[in-house]
Amino acid sequence: MLGPIVRKNRVRENQATPARTTKSGERMRRFWRTRAACLTGAVTELQRVTVLTGGVGGARFTRGLLARLGEAYPDGDGGTRVAVTVVVNTGDDMTLNGLRVCPDLDTVMYTLGGGISEEQGWGRDEETKRVSGEIAAYGRGWDWFTLGDLDLGTHIVRTELLRDGATLSEATEFLCRRWRPAARLLPMSDQPVETHVRLAGAADEHPAGSLIHFEEWWVRYRAGAAASEFVQVGLESAVPAPGVLEAIRDADVVILPPSNPVVSVGTILAVPGVRAALRETSARVVGVSPIIGGSAVRGMADACLATIGVDTSAQAVALHYGARASGGLLDGWLVDEVDAPAVPTLAAAGIPARAVPLWMRDVATTARMASDALDLAFAAGERA
Repeated sequence: MLGPIVRKNRVRENQATPARTTKSGERMRRFWRTRAACLTGAVTELQRVTVLTGGVGGARFTRGLLARLGEAYPDGDGGTRVAVTVVVNTGDDMTLNGLRVCPDLDTVMYTLGGGISEEQGWGRDEETKRVSGEIAAYGRGWDWFTLGDLDLGTHIVRTELLRDGATLSEATEFLCRRWRPAARLLPMSDQPVETHVRLAGAADEHPAGSLIHFEEWWVRYRAGAAASEFVQVGLESAVPAPGVLEAIRDADVVILPPSNPVVSVGTILAVPGVRAALRETSARVVGVSPIIGGSAVRGMADACLATIGVDTSAQAVALHYGARASGGLLDGWLVDEVDAPAVPTLAAAGIPARAVPLWMRDVATTARMASDALDLAFAAGERA
């Protein structure tokens, strides 16, 4: 099981470490030094893990990851000495009632900081909505998307910081000082990028071909309005937020958790430079399927996958990401036990896969999932 990375001597005496010359030369040299130490029986500690995530599913997975790392690599103060960076999708962001709302950033921050509504998976625990009721009485706002009173405090502070000239990264760092999420949270970009949905048919006041904000399609229409494409408005002028590319390139392991592969992880990957960094990193890149037995673990990911022509299956999502050895992103992929028949097919496509329990029933079961993901990453490192 997970612990200090110890590998028995499996190389011949005096066997040389393979020479690698690439654009990421120093990172590759670090990886081969680490791998050589593992193979000769030396102990090498996991130091840096980076997670690319959306909201609820990724937030809960990261909470389990931190719990497992705290057990395997404790810092003596209730946490872990492994540096965990979480790069969060901001494509769901929007301005509502004059306030800048960042749903996925807040969900991750509240979940890791202990303030999340466990029943909903988003929003604050013990929330009320008196202010939203007042806004509605004035005929303003959206009745299908209301902000809780406690949650409004976060949006007010963020908006004030942004208006005073702070970047989204700086505002996020400030907010996290209160919540202490035990990981560094980074928005995917400091530039506004908002995912919109082009409607294939008319929906209420929206004619066919209209672009509506993703949150309206997701929350108001429950992804039930036929869509023809997703459009990331503002993407053309976006760059990765400070620290994002470094977090990917300098990691020992990068994890794509069970978040929506189209509008959460997919939006992060669309930011210029992110996909290339994943391909070039010396880290092992492993993913956890958000699909179990042909159904989305949470939300309406099936509608998103259908829009881009990908089947709703653990196998199809893995092939959508692709094998890194063939120009894709993955060095490994976890599927649920019910999807075990996909393992040989994925292996043939160059994606080592394992079938393990993937239902995140509580922190303990999620920690075991995270342990399985890290074990797969270590195994992928041996095969590299």
